[in-house]
Amino acid sequence: MSRPPYVRPSIVRHHAGGMNKMGPGPAATPQSHIGGVDVEALVAAYGSPLFVYRAAPFRQAMRALRDGLARRLPKVALAWSHKTCGLDAICALAQQEGALAEVVSGMEYRRARLQGYSPPDIVYNGPHKDVPSLTDALLGGSIVHLDHFDELAQCEAIAHAHDRTPNVGLRLSMDIVGLPRWDRFGFHLDSGQAWDAVRRLQAGGCLNLTALHCHLGTFILDPDAYAQAATRLATFANRLRQELGIVIESIDLGGGLASQNHLRGHHPGSGRAPALDTYAAAIAEGLGALDPELSPLILVESGRALIDEAGTLITTVIARKRLADGRPALVVDGGVNLLPTAHWYQHQLRPTRPRTGAPGSTMVYGPLCMNIDVVGNNVMLPPLSAGDRLLASPVGAYNLSQSMQFIDLRPAVCLIGADGQHGLIRRAETLDDLRGPERVPDWLARG
Repeated sequence: MSRPPYVRPSIVRHHAGGMNKMGPGPAATPQSHIGGVDVEALVAAYGSPLFVYRAAPFRQAMRALRDGLARRLPKVALAWSHKTCGLDAICALAQQEGALAEVVSGMEYRRARLQGYSPPDIVYNGPHKDVPSLTDALLGGSIVHLDHFDELAQCEAIAHAHDRTPNVGLRLSMDIVGLPRWDRFGFHLDSGQAWDAVRRLQAGGCLNLTALHCHLGTFILDPDAYAQAATRLATFANRLRQELGIVIESIDLGGGLASQNHLRGHHPGSGRAPALDTYAAAIAEGLGALDPELSPLILVESGRALIDEAGTLITTVIARKRLADGRPALVVDGGVNLLPTAHWYQHQLRPTRPRTGAPGSTMVYGPLCMNIDVVGNNVMLPPLSAGDRLLASPVGAYNLSQSMQFIDLRPAVCLIGADGQHGLIRRAETLDDLRGPERVPDWLARG
């Protein structure tokens, strides 16, 4: 009779550090595959750490939001937020789903043009639009939302220089019950500044006002905020038509819809995002105030809510440690240089295979020489060893666009399509990528 294999005992000091009034939370469930593809096969192909995107949930989310709007409104379109994730392959998926491009800088505008978007298929937002891209957008027929009076004057100068009368929109900020005020952006509606902008634009006589836009904020969990905003935009559009004869051709509700991520400091079961259809219903409800004579295109620029769940980061355990208070800790090869959202989300962290031993409240750190490099606080994990994989999700929104070359280079990104197909959509960086733009002046001695 053979003996059972020896299992080394795990001795853990009792402590209350991971406890709160909701308890320590459930232990992480192992996950060996992403989109039907074995994690080890992905690491063998592309290395670790590794960002992995899945096409299917991204497409499904885009269709759910678009269809929810289309069932309730006659003319709708989505505009994919390039700042959320602007990789060529991701934008190609959005284009295949019929989405416009939403950009907020000259760099993003030029990148969208290289990706095949024509100017009429681009919505141009943001407080700083450089003159070359702004000129191309205005003359090419992009939907350009003006952010401030100086930009209005710049657009007038472009119109005069080219003897054209381009269309423009106004970005409006407004006070919404239950939300912090985002009055840094756009013309404030409640103070009368928005109407002043209309009068200023009319007095110039060289721009046509055809669009209205607002962006309420970020990670908005209350759909009623969108109902309020839609009502306010509809009322403003009605006033423009009634008092000035201005017919608005598009109304843009912006983005800010919440994903299914967990905000730090919140109970894991609380504050979960509503279904995308619920947001769509709220927008349609607010737009019920629109004058029946008006039939504008309704735009929504969601990013986070569409792609967050499509993204996972594969990391590898570098080391296991024991903190001074007795808690176990892990060091993994991907930190806040790759996951800046870890500062405000408690991402799900899962091992890729079952491990023996009791789960314990574990701190998970990245590889940076920085005390703030915390990937996970008090995560219930089994004892893991160097070489084990740990998955962080959902991480599809903003992490790639905000990642940085701090202490280490950025890793590869792959995409999983149908039937387990997968491929590289951005290679891992090299030192040549980092040093390429650098120059050493001739006068600087290298002794």
